[in-house]
Amino acid sequence: MSKPILKVHQLNKDFQVKSKNKLFSKPSHIRVLNNVSFELLEGETLSIVGESGCGKTTLGRCIVRGMDATSGEVLYHPEGEEQVDFLGLRGKAFKKYRKDIQMIFQDPFSSLSPRMSVYDIISEPLLANFKLSKSQLDEKVSLIAEKTGLNVSYLKRYPHAFSGGQRQRIAIARSLISQPRLIVCDEAVSALDVSIKAQIINLLKDLQEQLQITYIFISHDLSIVQNISDRVAVMHLGKIVELAPVDSLFTHPMHPYTEALLSAVPEPDPNTQKDRIILEGEVPNPANPPSGCHFHPRCRYKTDKCVHQEPDLQAIGNDNTHFAACHYANQLNLRGVTHES
Repeated sequence: MSKPILKVHQLNKDFQVKSKNKLFSKPSHIRVLNNVSFELLEGETLSIVGESGCGKTTLGRCIVRGMDATSGEVLYHPEGEEQVDFLGLRGKAFKKYRKDIQMIFQDPFSSLSPRMSVYDIISEPLLANFKLSKSQLDEKVSLIAEKTGLNVSYLKRYPHAFSGGQRQRIAIARSLISQPRLIVCDEAVSALDVSIKAQIINLLKDLQEQLQITYIFISHDLSIVQNISDRVAVMHLGKIVELAPVDSLFTHPMHPYTEALLSAVPEPDPNTQKDRIILEGEVPNPANPPSGCHFHPRCRYKTDKCVHQEPDLQAIGNDNTHFAACHYANQLNLRGVTHES
């Protein structure tokens, strides 16, 4: 079995919200991440799914230190070394391991500087982390451009000259150039056309096999998640409510929120009518979350216990691979997706 490359332990992120009435009220806080914990195995793809506002992107950015977490730990296990608290590293210690954890951003149009050539964009991480000669730099940039399907003759061009799919290849090349062990893909294909999505997904899978990369894949597209993932974590209002191997989660969900998400996966057969689960009620306000289980206002299986007692994320069954935060996970017979997307 693969060993853990990353352990996220009780990660919290609060945002300060200022009231409109600045004279008589104190600033309040919204907890966007609430005690998020999971392990990431070396070489796997763990997908993070959930509706907009659940904290997926915030989780990814806190892991790579694109923003500072309020509390918690991200324990990184470097190859051949003892694990380190990635969030606690400073100065040279942070620079030593920073290149190992990279990120691909959602929008390929805003994540690339329009004032930098493709060559400069891709080579920038090398200049920041290594001392290389011009010939060494040229060789590495050309090699990674070829691996990501970029024409080497286009390296002196600027981002405006490329399509969305080509720009995302540039972003992937930039993230790979420092030879990272872990890449956080934040909605890396959501801004692309369907045919281009398939190309980029296949590229990511090929690169993972060639370079032994570990992915955290953040997405709202469950069809893509089913295709690329080894395991899936479902987030709701800043918490992980279900975590399981991809086949187990898609065929036998254990949380009512996961069941509702899966009911929205499109059927490939246009003649097949799908029984869609429509969640009733309002989306909970993270500034004033509901008591008990945060999903209970929209859950059709709720009881008084759900209203007053918050469930813990616990293993379901004997193999300790499927986890759910639901009081009735062992009793509910929830509907999953049986076809292949």
